[in-house]
Amino acid sequence: MTRYDFPQDLSDAQLALHQTQFEYEQYATTLPWSAEPMPGWEGDKQLHSGFRSSKPDSPGYTEEQRQQVAAYRSRLLELGTQVMTHSFWETLKGNDLFAARMQLKHVHDSLEPQGEAAA
Repeated sequence: MTRYDFPQDLSDAQLALHQTQFEYEQYATTLPWSAEPMPGWEGDKQLHSGFRSSKPDSPGYTEEQRQQVAAYRSRLLELGTQVMTHSFWETLKGNDLFAARMQLKHVHDSLEPQGEAAA
């Protein structure tokens, strides 16, 4: 397999994109299930398992939560655009371009996401 020598700024942007996505996903787990206030619900009992899906009432997001979600989304869009439109991609064509894009996504796989280092 060809190993690509990615420019440092492209590699840094990809790492920042991964880290920001990780942080956003962690933050999203703390949010109510609906951005807008919504009543809870309970689904029908499943035939063979007896499981009944349900959601509690959602108070919706606070203004601070809305602003934080918007900030994460803005940063993800900025970083994604920076990675996708980098001039490095103009040096490749066809399968090389595809292979390089896939390789860049995994170039930092050996690194642990920030905040998950062993204690």
